Amino acid sequence: MQELLTDKVVVIVGGTSGLGAGIAAAAVREGASVVVTGRRPEPGEALVDELGESVSAVTGNVSDPEQAKGVVAAASERYGRIDCLVNCAGLTDRGSILDTTPELFDRQVATNLRGPFFTMQAAIADMTSRGEPGTIVNISSISARGGQPFLAPYVAAKAGLMGLTKNVAHAHKHDRIRVNALNIGWTETSGEDETQRRWHGAGDDWVEQANARLPMGKLGQVDEIADAVVFLLSDRSGVVTGSVIDWDQQVIGGQD
Repeated sequence: MQELLTDKVVVIVGGTSGLGAGIAAAAVREGASVVVTGRRPEPGEALVDELGESVSAVTGNVSDPEQAKGVVAAASERYGRIDCLVNCAGLTDRGSILDTTPELFDRQVATNLRGPFFTMQAAIADMTSRGEPGTIVNISSISARGGQPFLAPYVAAKAGLMGLTKNVAHAHKHDRIRVNALNIGWTETSGEDETQRRWHGAGDDWVEQANARLPMGKLGQVDEIADAVVFLLSDRSGVVTGSVIDWDQQVIGGQD
């Protein structure tokens, strides 16, 4: 433990399971008080039981702007402030340019772009009202660089999040609010397991098969990404803001 986040209040949207829960565990390990949010209360309650009194859970749907802002309000009410925000909620339902319905497109944008927009709005309003610095990390996707044909609305939303990250970082650099994003690649989570089985007919050995054909011999790992997020939230990342980091083993633009 390096205590990178000692006495910090960290809000993790989509923090009750998968990568978000991993980030919560890493933040607690580094000394933070953490508020996590998810659509269902049970995972949040389980995470609180696992990680202890440093964590509290709020049930909310980030696709609803009022609920998205309410997460930040709940953290501020409990701790008096918010120092760090992580936007980790994501929707990966499949759709191509030809078969995506308006309803699917709207769901993707609501969760993957509109939600982060309004959580950042609320967090930055809190930070600037106190005249204090803060940090924000948005979890984007390597697919935002182009992506697979079956992820058209997801790519549109995550590409928007990349641009939004830079816009907000620029707008609030003189407030000392640093905003960065990670474009994560294929990652081993319970949610990805569900996605592979639901959309791609994957069997019980899909992780082993994926690992065998990946350059580094493994899928992205939650603990590794969580450590990177903690670093970006902490003072150890220095002055870095407006960065979108490709956190993947496939090199964009590289060709065999």
